[in-house]
Amino acid sequence: MTSIDSVTLEVDDLAAAEKFYSAAFGPCEQLRLRPSEAPATGFRGFTLSLVVSQPANVNAFFDAAVEAGATALKPAAKSLWGYGGVLRAPDGTVWQVASSSKKDTGPAARQVDEFVLLLGVADMAESKRFYVERGLTVGKSFGSKYVEFAAGSSPVKLALYKRKGLAKVAGVSPDGSGSHRLVVGADAGAFADPDGYLWETA
Repeated sequence: MTSIDSVTLEVDDLAAAEKFYSAAFGPCEQLRLRPSEAPATGFRGFTLSLVVSQPANVNAFFDAAVEAGATALKPAAKSLWGYGGVLRAPDGTVWQVASSSKKDTGPAARQVDEFVLLLGVADMAESKRFYVERGLTVGKSFGSKYVEFAAGSSPVKLALYKRKGLAKVAGVSPDGSGSHRLVVGADAGAFADPDGYLWETA
């Protein structure tokens, strides 16, 4: 089964991005940064999610990120599915921090249980088929709205949303153009998917 080892964000100011992510999220083996001047405007078509065990952990990450310079797009709050919020990092990347639990079971800790890459796609059936052909196994599928691939031992879990649906979840306009400024590192080889997301050999 294909293993996704990391995601690389392309940023304008590498030193500033390194400082932000160190303060906001601490050490994160799944996240890489590299400089880029590729033009990108508006929503870049993806979000990254930190899934944690309890609301206190959500707040710990969320508050640290805001203090480090992130913008709160959706303040952390309870919902039908659990507890979470959405941030935009200074480099423009949209992050979700969430827990399926609505109650704390211990002291707050900045510990990540799952690192999830959510890609906004134009044609769910085409993108699903594309990734299955490259060795990913579907774990959950909800028609044309959402597909989640089984992570197995992979450090990064991949999921697909319709682009407009993902933008709505993130609390941003779906409009955007230019580079995604994202490169996925995996053992599936180097390629571009139907929506232009770039993959490279980890």
